[in-house]
Amino acid sequence: MDCSATVIGGGFYGCMLAVHLADAGLSVTLCEKHDDILGRASHANQARVHNGYHYPRSLLTALRSRANFPRFLREFDDCIDGSFEKYYAIASRHSHVTARHFAGFCGRIGAPLRPAPDRIRRLFDPHHVEAVFAVEEHAFDAVRLRRAIWTRLVSAGVDVRLGVEVRSLGRAFPRGLRVEIVAAEGPDEWRADRVFNCTYSGLNTVLARSGIPPIPLKHEITELALIEMPEELADIGVTVMCGPFFSCMPFPSRGLHSLSHVRYTPHATWHDSDAAGRQDPESLLAALPRRSRFSLMVRDAARYLPAIAGARHVDSLWEVKTVPPASERDDGRPILLEETSALPGLTSVLASKIDNVFDMLDAVGIPAVRRRCAA
Repeated sequence: MDCSATVIGGGFYGCMLAVHLADAGLSVTLCEKHDDILGRASHANQARVHNGYHYPRSLLTALRSRANFPRFLREFDDCIDGSFEKYYAIASRHSHVTARHFAGFCGRIGAPLRPAPDRIRRLFDPHHVEAVFAVEEHAFDAVRLRRAIWTRLVSAGVDVRLGVEVRSLGRAFPRGLRVEIVAAEGPDEWRADRVFNCTYSGLNTVLARSGIPPIPLKHEITELALIEMPEELADIGVTVMCGPFFSCMPFPSRGLHSLSHVRYTPHATWHDSDAAGRQDPESLLAALPRRSRFSLMVRDAARYLPAIAGARHVDSLWEVKTVPPASERDDGRPILLEETSALPGLTSVLASKIDNVFDMLDAVGIPAVRRRCAA
């Protein structure tokens, strides 16, 4: 079987890229090693559709979120929950921004902002919170989004292969790349003009199997707590800015809220240059003891939002979060598109904000390859 493009990884970015290429007339094979698409990092996250507020220290990331926010809402209208109120609170101490700075930043990027009403302001401890603002920010339903993406894949004619792991990439002759896979029915291989490595935390695992040097990346094993909120907080989302604080958002696919904390959500951290970096991140995730830090998260969050102390822990989602190390400087979330000279035709793609997918599609463009029919 030959194809114009093979996309490795059935997360949101991999699937959207596969649809984008197929809609342009290319024959596309999508490989996902698990039994469904959008089942890992695309699901185990806060389900936040960003509108720029979260990035006062990275103007470019904020501006791209503002630009992509309305487009994401239009394209995935049936997957969006905008029924709740959303507030950003500015901590009085240890914050990287002041209320004045935050308001100026929102004005600069054109993000709607207004003072929170008194009934909301009274929910916060005035000794720990300088100001509270009402914002426009939504959440997506991960289950509905998966269904919507399946519809797009089928409509575009993408050849989706589940339970397939790419074991090696190499040069094919006279041109293109050789894709070697393993599946339940045994090994197989085919030739592709282009290959896109969209495996998120597994980027360097794929590269290492093909003898390609790793991309510098930072990984964290994270815990996202899923909680039932007390009645007075049931219909709101809160983010405390901007430092070692917390965020709670409705999690539509479960009818719960998510709770994350800058200090307690990461359970382990490493770089690909460390000894741990020589291991598959998914294996490290599987080996990590699942001891929830919900009690630590909620205890600290209650200093700022006392009513959250009444939240009940229902479940936790565990995942590997991966970012370029440079993101630590300003919390920016650039999209990484890296082509390797060692294997021309192979592009690694890394992004961590679901709403900025359109920037990735624009950056990739349409590869100059001729269409092939699967044999």
